[in-house]
Amino acid sequence: MAETTSGKSIHLRIWRQKRGEQKGRFENYTVKNVLDEMSFLEVLDLLNEDLARQGQEPVEFDSDCREGICGTCGLVIKGVAHGPGSGCTTCEIRMRPFRDGETVTVEPFRAGPFPVIKDLVVDRTPFDRIQQAGGFVAANVGSAPDGNAVPIPKEDADKAMDAASCIGCGACVAACPNGSASLFVSAKIAQLARLPQGEPERKRRAWAMVNQMDAEGFGDCSNHGECEAVCPKAISIENIAVMRREYLKAFIGGSD
Repeated sequence: MAETTSGKSIHLRIWRQKRGEQKGRFENYTVKNVLDEMSFLEVLDLLNEDLARQGQEPVEFDSDCREGICGTCGLVIKGVAHGPGSGCTTCEIRMRPFRDGETVTVEPFRAGPFPVIKDLVVDRTPFDRIQQAGGFVAANVGSAPDGNAVPIPKEDADKAMDAASCIGCGACVAACPNGSASLFVSAKIAQLARLPQGEPERKRRAWAMVNQMDAEGFGDCSNHGECEAVCPKAISIENIAVMRREYLKAFIGGSD
């Protein structure tokens, strides 16, 4: 009896690299029985199951929540950070838009400060160091106050919440032709700059985080807007203008 399939076949052209310091290359694979409702990561799971059965080394890639929350799953699919979808992470990409027999290129996030660890996994700890430089409120405030105890204008609260939705996935860096982390850094700065809780450390925060971003080797922003286009949380590049104003104020008035 002929073998029947319940889905389509997808040809994957995947970047393989044993270690960051070694030379990488693209390798070709075919995954069969791909269903439209599958996520892209589930297709990679199918591929790895096949490779394991054949005694070959599976493809390394990052994932965690698989619900579009953490951003760990960042891949470049068909030349687009997180893939050909709007406002979603790689794990939220479904296979409906991909044609039967289509060849799909899959790469890691490409940026100097994000070195490849293995295959599709990159080191995004520079973001952690930027956050540690000032993306927090250090004052001891005791227990959480009542939500209405500190009046905040709704427009400021809304913009702060929009900036706070940044998940630090790094897609903005991967999409930027300069490898800039300005969208990520500006979201963290703008979030607290718009709230009274962030006021005491406002100048020091902007100064420290921008300087740390530069020290990590990220490029400068030239307003291409690619970062906003691929951001899974639709962070606005308006935050970059806020970051620049905050940094200028710290430079003029002192960062202490």
